Amino acid sequence: MKKFIFTSAIFLSLTVSTGFAAPINSLDQNQTAAGVVDDSFYIEHKFSDNFTLGVQKNDIYGEIELGRNVRAIIGSRNDNSDSSFYAGGALNASIAPNVEGYVSLVGGNHFSEMQLGANIAIAPNVDLNANYRSFMPDSGSDSNRTTIGATVKF
Repeated sequence: MKKFIFTSAIFLSLTVSTGFAAPINSLDQNQTAAGVVDDSFYIEHKFSDNFTLGVQKNDIYGEIELGRNVRAIIGSRNDNSDSSFYAGGALNASIAPNVEGYVSLVGGNHFSEMQLGANIAIAPNVDLNANYRSFMPDSGSDSNRTTIGATVKF
């Protein structure tokens, strides 16, 4: 019942909108996560005990675990026939039973992006994701949004 109330509160308090960044998932070696974040699909696979490769919309990225809750992120974003390299990092930790929180920050030549979120385990291998994302391009307007998504791990 508590999960239902918490999930309902998230849906009521957040505005669903377009986001670029996939959530930070905790995967076991050889495990895959596939999910939806608003209008975007992503898939990522953990190939070794410290390396995950993922693809989402215009991004291809890798995550290298540097410690239990710390990872480096490197990737390439292809927007409007212009590809840009980015790098950054993420921290994640358990913040409540069945809830893992995370924060990530990445930046490239033409943008920086911060994400703060939580993955809520609603069933074995199924997570609901709620996050706040701030996208700051060098040219154009900043975009600050909340998003909701879902992930299946297999």
